[in-house]
Amino acid sequence: MTQFTLFETEIGWAGLAWNDKGLVGVHLPEREPDTSRRSFERRFPGAVEAPAPESLAPTIAGIRALMRGEKADLSAAPLDLARVPEFNARVYEIARAIPPGETLTYGEIAVKLGDKLLARDVGAALGKNPWPIVVPCHRVTAANGKPGGFSARGGVNTKLKLLTIEGAAFVQPPPPKAKPAAAPQPSLFD
Repeated sequence: MTQFTLFETEIGWAGLAWNDKGLVGVHLPEREPDTSRRSFERRFPGAVEAPAPESLAPTIAGIRALMRGEKADLSAAPLDLARVPEFNARVYEIARAIPPGETLTYGEIAVKLGDKLLARDVGAALGKNPWPIVVPCHRVTAANGKPGGFSARGGVNTKLKLLTIEGAAFVQPPPPKAKPAAAPQPSLFD
């Protein structure tokens, strides 16, 4: 049976979902707890809201610490890796080893997997990460320090916020270009 709990952090309400084998999902902080609750109910139909077991207390404390801007190690959080493909599990294992405040690129993870051509596959696996924060996919960037994508709510802005909280170095994306004003229609009478 899948259970979930919600807890408040410095930047909003986060949540964990688990079964008897470990965590099956993590939800990034939201302003309202009901948003996180609906997400778990949608992702895990039939899941029951319950107090977190004592074994997950260090994970909750670590997520809260990270959201306060403190460095926390979540690498001991128990994950139910049987729920994800083997390749994804390998990517997540490498990502979990990235310390707070540091980053690796998609290509660097691909090289660690044995083939630099797997960079897009690494990105696809991270886009399906059911454990954001615990598997810190936000610490994986594109080449040249650019942020790359992020599939969680808020997209790249959420990724940049998490990297900023952790004090990681990255290249800020340029501000969106303003659309040029439409040229006035030429007058038919000039």
